[in-house]
Amino acid sequence: MKGVYPDASDGLADIYRRVVLPHDPVITLHEHKLISAAELPDILAGHDFMLNDHTFLPTETMARCERLRHVIFLGTGARSYMDVEALEGMGVSVHTIKGYGDRAVAEHAFALMGAAARDIAAMDRAIRAGGWARSEGMELGGKTLGLLGFGGIAAHMARLASGMGMRVLAWNRTPRTAPGVTFVDLPELLAESQVLSLHLLLTDETRHIVDAAALAALRPGAILVNTARGGLVDQAALVAALHSGHLRHAALDVFDQEPLPPGNPFAALPNVTLTAHSGFNTPEAAETLIRRGLDIAKGLSEG
Repeated sequence: MKGVYPDASDGLADIYRRVVLPHDPVITLHEHKLISAAELPDILAGHDFMLNDHTFLPTETMARCERLRHVIFLGTGARSYMDVEALEGMGVSVHTIKGYGDRAVAEHAFALMGAAARDIAAMDRAIRAGGWARSEGMELGGKTLGLLGFGGIAAHMARLASGMGMRVLAWNRTPRTAPGVTFVDLPELLAESQVLSLHLLLTDETRHIVDAAALAALRPGAILVNTARGGLVDQAALVAALHSGHLRHAALDVFDQEPLPPGNPFAALPNVTLTAHSGFNTPEAAETLIRRGLDIAKGLSEG
């Protein structure tokens, strides 16, 4: 089988070269620029599978790629970049990769929690502007962290938080158990959480699960951390809760639109810390991700 990696840019080709092994299938790399949808049929022609970092794959374009039979999406959120069901209806299987960056995302969420509790970004901005604005911080030891959803990332987050003396509660759609974590129903999670960290997949059922009512149920002065998906939160409701002061702070790595468009209200709020969907972005996670993608490709070639 012949493979292609059309969006191995921004250093991803170098990571690929570090982890590729002699017995892996041969994959053609395109590493010098981002690929447009119009270019895909020519680039994918003659290939049986592709590694896809974050290139959009319009269904009508993919229908012209007659030989392609597998898309190996380097991550979990394939549906944000393609119509998975439509592709599979055309005979193209979509493979995703879970768990490659659980530790990285959890550490990022933990860092955002700390930055929000101590107003790090706001003080940094003030000092850079020539000021000296001290902010009264919130100690996290002894506070209650609520984990909305409990998978691999939340499990790492729970261990980190427990290590600094936080009480950890969690709610999950299916029953789970974990050392040091108390599982509760959703109303109790919201009512008890002084920090709420989101760890759910985005589906029709979870979209806007954090709406105005959920935000109102949080303790006054609570912190919201989102490293999962922007669509889990009703943006207008979150902006209102931040404006009113009901929420102390929101620390956000993910958004409804990415990159964040000009004029987005989050950018103007002083009690918001923003990062650029970078929770997963470490060399260690990237190497694991691409290696697992190659393992899938190897299995397809040998199957």
